[in-house]
Amino acid sequence: MRFTSLLPALASVSAALPTATSSSPDQTFGLIAIHSGSDVQYAGFNAALSSLFARLPAQNASCNRPDDGYATFYLNEGGLFLYDTSATPQQFYVDRSGMGQGKIGYTTGAQPAPRNSERTGWAIDEQNHLQFAGNDLIACPNSIDGAYSIWASAGVANPGGNENCVGIAARVVEDDDPNGCVYTQ
Repeated sequence: MRFTSLLPALASVSAALPTATSSSPDQTFGLIAIHSGSDVQYAGFNAALSSLFARLPAQNASCNRPDDGYATFYLNEGGLFLYDTSATPQQFYVDRSGMGQGKIGYTTGAQPAPRNSERTGWAIDEQNHLQFAGNDLIACPNSIDGAYSIWASAGVANPGGNENCVGIAARVVEDDDPNGCVYTQ
């Protein structure tokens, strides 16, 4: 099933989704934000400009097929990666330091992670939510093009000078027909 066709189905079958605790490069998935009563509810996750977003209108990725507007991910040994068929990985990092406040970003290829950042600590919990270091994520409104910027929990309710941020569950939605993409830096 294509990831883009899952949004309408998610509302009716979210309780029936399988539980996952690990993933590998051949177990790809998309992510949907869950926070009842908020504007970010059911928004798909996007990757662009070395950052993670929800409800970004255009991620401008270079994909094997037309860009479906949603990022595709996989986990490998506690690291979170963007799916592509090339040998050049795009791996996420989290900066939970006082300066980073939970900043989530990604690097490409041999590019080093920023100082104070962590590359591992990602896992899918028993409720089928992607978490970092055992914590759910944070979505902050009013980012680029009206999207939500996505942050890891670092003890700051409104990280990066943002306002009106909300805690979200990042629901994992399996993608059995992934579209390999290189996302913008």
